[in-house]
Amino acid sequence: MKSTRLMFMILALANFTCRVNSQLAKNIFLLGGQSNMFGVGGVVKNNWDGVIPPECKPNPAILKLDAKLQRVEAKEPLHNDIDTNVTSGIGPGMPYENAILKNDSRLGVLGLVPCAVSGSKITNWQKRTLLYNQLVRRAKAAVRGGGVIRAMHWYQGESDTVRKTDADAYRGRMQKFVTDLRNDLGIPKLLIIQVALASGGKHYTGIVREAQLKLGLPNIITVDAQGLPLQKDNLHLTTPSQVRLGGMLAAAFLRTLEINKPKFKEIFQLSPQLVYNKKI
Repeated sequence: MKSTRLMFMILALANFTCRVNSQLAKNIFLLGGQSNMFGVGGVVKNNWDGVIPPECKPNPAILKLDAKLQRVEAKEPLHNDIDTNVTSGIGPGMPYENAILKNDSRLGVLGLVPCAVSGSKITNWQKRTLLYNQLVRRAKAAVRGGGVIRAMHWYQGESDTVRKTDADAYRGRMQKFVTDLRNDLGIPKLLIIQVALASGGKHYTGIVREAQLKLGLPNIITVDAQGLPLQKDNLHLTTPSQVRLGGMLAAAFLRTLEINKPKFKEIFQLSPQLVYNKKI
């Protein structure tokens, strides 16, 4: 009797997993960049406080591609198995997905593909580099068996504010990165929702921000994080800021969907002035 029940449970779980995996591929989102996309909200002296806001709670309808390229239920810290050299905490990925589902459950099961690496410069993401190759490999694995990559969320640039030569070259390097990525994924109009720097801590932050706000490529939305509260290091977003940023990113994406325009105000009220350069 016990063995029969166990077999039934295994079959039921297998059936549920197959159904979830088949639904996952409908809407997939890539997460790239450095520490503020990686997420260090709640991390102090290399220790995460373990606090998970309601907006970041796990949801069976939110899955992620883990480091082994397996689909698993997403939970915080989202990047903990991607960049194991740094302690991870709260980032914008989970509040982003939860905000989307809250506003339109018709999008079904959502998939996240975490790829951010703390401290990375834009040169680390150029074609044929380790991080670029990993991003492309994970993106292709995420859609294997069917599915659509709906957008890539990108938050990076703080490391390029240290030297003026890097800051001056940022616009051209970012343009090349986006163009190469779209070509290699075979998605020439891939939506990129990037975050303009809230910080940098160096003299050349303004140059990088200007490059981000005037990137000059089609299908780019820039969400401006300037003004969001920072941790004591004056570099990384706090947990509440990450939650808010997730909502801002969700608002930016939902605004691209005609069916969501009536519902859009619910989360976009968080920062109605913080979306620029939409060229869809």
